[in-house]
Amino acid sequence: MKKLKLFSLIALSSTLALTSCGGGTSKGGGTKKFVSKTGWKPNEKQGWFFAGKQQKQKGWPGMVYVEGGTFTMGLVKDDVMHDWNNSPRRMQVSSFFIGETEITNYEYREYLTWLKYVFPPSDPSFKEIYNGALPDTLLWDNKLSRNDYNETYFRSPEFDYYPVVGVSWTQANRYCEWLTDRANEKALMQAGIIAKDLYINESNNQGGTAFNMDKFKSNDPEMQGYINEKRMQQKNGIKTTNQRLLAANRAPAAAMVQKFRLPTEVEWEYAALGMAKNREYNQYLGKKPEIQTLVGKKGRDKGMYLENFKMGTGDYSGIAGWKNDGSARTSDVRQYPSNDIGIYGMYGNVSEWTADIYRPIVDEDFSDFNYYRGNMPQAVVRNGDGTYKMVDENSIKYDTLDDGRLVYRNLPGQFERETIADYRNYRDGDRMSSLDYRSTSDSADSKTNMYNGPQRRFIVDASGKVILQRDRKERTSAMTNDIRVVKGGSWQDTAYWLDPGQRRYKDENKAYGWIGFRVAQDAKASDKGRTRR
Repeated sequence: MKKLKLFSLIALSSTLALTSCGGGTSKGGGTKKFVSKTGWKPNEKQGWFFAGKQQKQKGWPGMVYVEGGTFTMGLVKDDVMHDWNNSPRRMQVSSFFIGETEITNYEYREYLTWLKYVFPPSDPSFKEIYNGALPDTLLWDNKLSRNDYNETYFRSPEFDYYPVVGVSWTQANRYCEWLTDRANEKALMQAGIIAKDLYINESNNQGGTAFNMDKFKSNDPEMQGYINEKRMQQKNGIKTTNQRLLAANRAPAAAMVQKFRLPTEVEWEYAALGMAKNREYNQYLGKKPEIQTLVGKKGRDKGMYLENFKMGTGDYSGIAGWKNDGSARTSDVRQYPSNDIGIYGMYGNVSEWTADIYRPIVDEDFSDFNYYRGNMPQAVVRNGDGTYKMVDENSIKYDTLDDGRLVYRNLPGQFERETIADYRNYRDGDRMSSLDYRSTSDSADSKTNMYNGPQRRFIVDASGKVILQRDRKERTSAMTNDIRVVKGGSWQDTAYWLDPGQRRYKDENKAYGWIGFRVAQDAKASDKGRTRR
């Protein structure tokens, strides 16, 4: 029981340290003079409440800090395609972290290896978990083009640091959730909170017994085997029960890693522009890239394109002996220079998934701060006795990709969650915003939809294979809640699509050979104060 209380306080204090400001503010903006209304000072040794110390959040390896601000989102030039889906609007973005590069083949293979080790596909209970996470390498095939990329691109070491493609939006989200657990697992090992020999003991890492943040934060009894109690005792000098409980509440805040996710559309565009250095005082000097800014100015790169894109029909790289961009297909994620804030590959190589549901019009009248369409708040499901309901091998839920494969929605050992609200159609597509809306008493969550988009329906053939059926009904729109915003140009796109203001949409359950993804994180309490550089 003592162990249980100790661990509960460790997890609680780590969480508090991330969410609490650690006290109030004094005249100089610090906390030295703050005294709680209880009379206790912050983190006083004789007290019982420890909020943790404020400390600047450090970027996790491979992540770049992007200072937030205001900018003009969308196109500022003629819309020659007449899509009218990216009209300029003023937006404010909070500070955040974004991946220095797209997720590579190497990094995605790490994920698959972990899944195969912890949830072996040879076990009938887990057979869909690994298979559903695999990228679709057959996308490299072309009926009228010879190439062997489908056999080499993802697995061969020569392509380790090329962007992973053939991964759907749904699969990319599962990767982000996995990365959050693995990064926190590593950070807690480094802080001495959990044992470093975690993977040597197979009984702790098979099936639902594997480490995850759900169990860590909630003090699940299974976690007791993970805690490095000897290290904790040495570090905190525990002698008595009271000391043990109070010292546990001083667990290092730095041990917790912020959740990984896909960047929102507005975050992606803001990071791609990287305008923090392209300004004079508080005025931006223009929006990049102009095509001429992508051309080398000196040395061996003079006159060469410094991004990977298609120059024109049948010209993906230039002529032999004078390869204009040097890449006929994808390229190493760091082959070309980064933008002004240190982010690679935002103007070419592969296009990227963002978190947003696509709509032709961004509703900046309702939200011009951290705009995002796609919110679906979830809550952990509780059992009848008030405990959290944990997923086991018999209760795994799956989503279905367009190619018929099943992608896990949750893994054994995680807590089951349910959606408590769906705002994907908010103010655009629900009954309240449809043309036939008449009564204010009707629910905003009505199934009435102003978009007559195609519907997904699957059948299972005689062999047990899941097959997507073609929707043969007449449709007047492509808009559904299953399509996501895709940003950036790719190796097969012309320069027109390199402008960060451009936007396209693709089905979240389908993979493409020219779309990859990168991850993002919130930056805690990073918008306070002013900067002048």
